[in-house]
Amino acid sequence: MQPFPGRYPDTRLRRIRGHAWLRRVVAETSLSAADLVWPLFVHDREAIETVASMPGVERLPIDGILRAAGEAVRLGIPAIALFPVVEPVRKTDDAAHAYDAGNLACRTVRAIRREYGDSLGVICDVALDPYTSHGHDGLLEDGRILNDETVEVLCRQAIVLADAGCHVVAPSDMMDGRVGSLRLALDEHDHDDVVILSYAAKYASAFYGPFRDAVGSAAALGTAVGRGLGDKKTYQMDVANTDEALREVALDIAEGADMVMVKPAGTSLDVIHRVKTTFGLPTFAYQVSGEYAMIKAAAENGWLDGRQAALESVLVIKRAGADGILTYFAPEIARGLAG
Repeated sequence: MQPFPGRYPDTRLRRIRGHAWLRRVVAETSLSAADLVWPLFVHDREAIETVASMPGVERLPIDGILRAAGEAVRLGIPAIALFPVVEPVRKTDDAAHAYDAGNLACRTVRAIRREYGDSLGVICDVALDPYTSHGHDGLLEDGRILNDETVEVLCRQAIVLADAGCHVVAPSDMMDGRVGSLRLALDEHDHDDVVILSYAAKYASAFYGPFRDAVGSAAALGTAVGRGLGDKKTYQMDVANTDEALREVALDIAEGADMVMVKPAGTSLDVIHRVKTTFGLPTFAYQVSGEYAMIKAAAENGWLDGRQAALESVLVIKRAGADGILTYFAPEIARGLAG
């Protein structure tokens, strides 16, 4: 063989893309049903209701939630995230129904645990927006959210949810100091095994609208305009900031968070990456209602392949560093991955 002539051969990266089997072998990121968490809406009515702004998503009675939970188990989805649709008559300024042990969320958790035990994880949101008459995540007084008073109510809410049997409490309220207070409260009530998944970096995003329609907080939040606070920008994060997100995560970890969440996912890929590489803690991301609705709407209009767009949108969240992804596409993607 002659010595190398001094000129490198052409580098053609396309060679490793030429066959489907080879693309699978060299793929840097993989997605499985085990990466997914399925958000579900439960209501206290008998009928199943569609959510107009979220095609394919429904408000389910408790027996419907049990059927969905069974599907999650069959598909290999490890956990569901539960969001209650609270009747307007139960909404008050003090959000007292949030810590009623007989409320819809607690009854649903108990039913799921009776049916499925520990074979399916149950994640419960800890925030007051489903329960307040004004639709905010905390107690409202004179046009401002009361931080410490809200944290006290959140602790009471977390305790009844833990008593009901939820595996994970997920404070999404963005009050300062709530993670440490929740950890202390849970431990004092013999729930030291309950995991805290903190919504550590939750942005004041325009992509939450369909979710608020689904849980019925949009109308309530509209009434808060007359009370001096029509949006959530005084406690949710500014979308312009990433360093602030790292400070929020660091504080929540120091207070005892077991896992952290970034929300919304699709517009925060850089934040997900920074959080995961900086802290190494289990990092979750929430592909929120507006992200889901955009893909669904475009697919229904024939503008893109909805199935492929859904898969791609979730895969890149995993690529950014997320360990777990809350997505309304969870069952659709899990079925597709199963072939």
